[in-house]
Amino acid sequence: MSGKSSRPKGYQLTVKLRERLPEKRGSQKRVELPPGEPNSLAYFAESYLASLVLKYRSAATLSLRRDGLKFFLSWAGERELVSPAAITKPILESYQRHLMRHRKSNDKPLGLSTQRIRLGVLRDYFSWLTKQDHLQANPAADLELPRPEKRLPKEPLSLQQIQNLLAIPDVTDPLGIRDRALLELFYSTGIRRSELTQLQLHDLNPERQTLQIRQGKGSKDRVVPVGNRALKWVETYLETVRPKLLLHPAEQALFLTSYGGPFHPDVLSRMVAKWLKQSGMDRPGSCHLLRHSCATHLLEGGADIRYIQQLLGHEQLETTAIYTQVSIERLKEVHTRCHPAEAKPAQPRQDKP
Repeated sequence: MSGKSSRPKGYQLTVKLRERLPEKRGSQKRVELPPGEPNSLAYFAESYLASLVLKYRSAATLSLRRDGLKFFLSWAGERELVSPAAITKPILESYQRHLMRHRKSNDKPLGLSTQRIRLGVLRDYFSWLTKQDHLQANPAADLELPRPEKRLPKEPLSLQQIQNLLAIPDVTDPLGIRDRALLELFYSTGIRRSELTQLQLHDLNPERQTLQIRQGKGSKDRVVPVGNRALKWVETYLETVRPKLLLHPAEQALFLTSYGGPFHPDVLSRMVAKWLKQSGMDRPGSCHLLRHSCATHLLEGGADIRYIQQLLGHEQLETTAIYTQVSIERLKEVHTRCHPAEAKPAQPRQDKP
């Protein structure tokens, strides 16, 4: 045994630059609730959150609930509102106005979606307090939430832009092979970044060319097809690269960082954003842009929207319709071809006087 590392070349140079793991939200540094006196809002909050573990298996969902509840408890504590009975609808409406005025650390206001989440947590929490007989009536029962924002989806990447992006990883380098496999799988399956980080070796079925996505959004499982090109790159990565990255034989994560462990979603976002910039596209969006491009290109290629819905794992067809808005370039082509005002003008007739 020479004792030399089997790490791929360039590992020491690459790992420090792009794959250092951030603290995982909701796991390594959990948002703690302030300690509460018996029968106080904070006291009951822990029991409420414990009840959600059985209802929501997603750590991200639980973290959002805990974070939203902590924000309210801090606001209430500053106003000496300690017991559940002290909370009335006017007080909750005052808190709602506080959310509207609140500025984040970057001096930007809270988005409407964040406000909806934080108020929705309170509606659920006070409903739970009422059902547990800690309150006689739910003060949040008629609390109106902000209407959800209806944003137009980001313009998807064109086919040429996809090819430019896929060409960025250096496939003569082992890590470049892994990165190309990551991008191909994102674009082929439309998988979410959180779902990709949770993939295990046994989730890929090369014979059937399918991928089992477990505990996706809404804690739902689904099986999606994997295209030939993407499958070949993933198999090449598994055969030639993953064994060199593996530190612990028991590790089952499909994609490994240079540290030998699974990716964190934020790391994937930073990597894809960097590749987008390197390919000449300095625009917002990263992993989700590939998901949106996958869905849009399938729709433009003639795929039934119901199949795209199943691929993306959307519960409502309306959600899929939003993600698969046709690109503006395609719309311009159709407009030029079909609108009567865009037709080649006829020569004006020379009427005799």
